[in-house]
Amino acid sequence: MEKYSVKFKKKFGQNFLKETNTVKKIVDVSLVDDKSLVIEVGPGGAIMTRELANRAKQVIAYEIDKDLEDELYSKLADYNNVKIIFKDFLDSNINDDLKEYKYDNLYFCSNVPYYITTPIIMKLIDSKLKFKKIVMMVQKEVGDRFSSKCGNKNYGSITVLLNYFYDVKKEFYVSRKQFVPEPNVDSVIISFTEKDSKLELCDFEFFQKIVRDSFQFRRKTIRNNLKKYDLNVVEKVLNEHKFDLNVRSEMLPLEVFVDISNELYRTNN
Repeated sequence: MEKYSVKFKKKFGQNFLKETNTVKKIVDVSLVDDKSLVIEVGPGGAIMTRELANRAKQVIAYEIDKDLEDELYSKLADYNNVKIIFKDFLDSNINDDLKEYKYDNLYFCSNVPYYITTPIIMKLIDSKLKFKKIVMMVQKEVGDRFSSKCGNKNYGSITVLLNYFYDVKKEFYVSRKQFVPEPNVDSVIISFTEKDSKLELCDFEFFQKIVRDSFQFRRKTIRNNLKKYDLNVVEKVLNEHKFDLNVRSEMLPLEVFVDISNELYRTNN
């Protein structure tokens, strides 16, 4: 069991894992190898950073809390393949940070601060970096939303966007008792594996807007949520997929949103 000599800060969502067996299990899921570069966000007390460094060629860890500097450098003193960047990951240019590195595969593996889970995953997508696999520990409810299937109440815009890029899998649950300090929620390990082939899109930003607008009011139909667009075009696509304008967004699979986006984009361009 890992021991820490730090003052935990609630504002940074600091809940550190203390069970080394759980950390090993998480890194097992990531499949990192000795030719890979791994990005970690929120290394905290370095319990996962060390396990990643034991397996990967290089590890880059972003830590916003500079007060953890002594703890991190002490715990990582025996590792020369880890770089700690004391900066808010969301403010970092990760493409620039990776330019000096040579690697076969890029991975992301992290116990991320729960309050910025969605911004982190969207930053990874927006970076256009090719991640072999992304493994994140997230709040259980967030994991349910990320991995939800069409027709489920947890299915939302983030689910659709993630499923465009990745095969999303719920790996295993982690009890709140495995953290210090103990949080008020349980956690789940979610993996994102890049799809071999993606559906063709005319414009990703437009697709993203269509998806978010479709879920703007969850209890309303597509007719209401997309009323500012050409509903004749929307209806045509829906009919081709055996739906109509009275359907709610959570009932529509990824390919329907792709087709709606493409047809509306072509109509306007």
